[in-house]
Amino acid sequence: MTLQELEAQLLALTPAEKAQAIQILAQSLANTWQGIRKTPGVMGGDACIRQTRIPVWLMVSYRQQGASDAHILQGHPDLSVQDLANAWAYAQAFPDEIEAAIKKHNEA
Repeated sequence: MTLQELEAQLLALTPAEKAQAIQILAQSLANTWQGIRKTPGVMGGDACIRQTRIPVWLMVSYRQQGASDAHILQGHPDLSVQDLANAWAYAQAFPDEIEAAIKKHNEA
């Protein structure tokens, strides 16, 4: 995708979607993600949900298998709706990283 193509798509967003896009870009530039942490030596350094050992790639994998947010939260009562929203935002911003982690763990 070229920058011109991206610009056209950004201009077509609603104000709320533009705000979300700005938040994603700001977090990406600062390399900080609310509620998401990468800690060397914890879960292989994969992005995990706040103060847990639950990797974002696992949540995405559940979703790819058809699990709803409600089902995921039922299986992980220590997580909140906000935790999942943070995970989805991170996964959307770094799809290649998440897909590589899913692939790596499926091959293991």
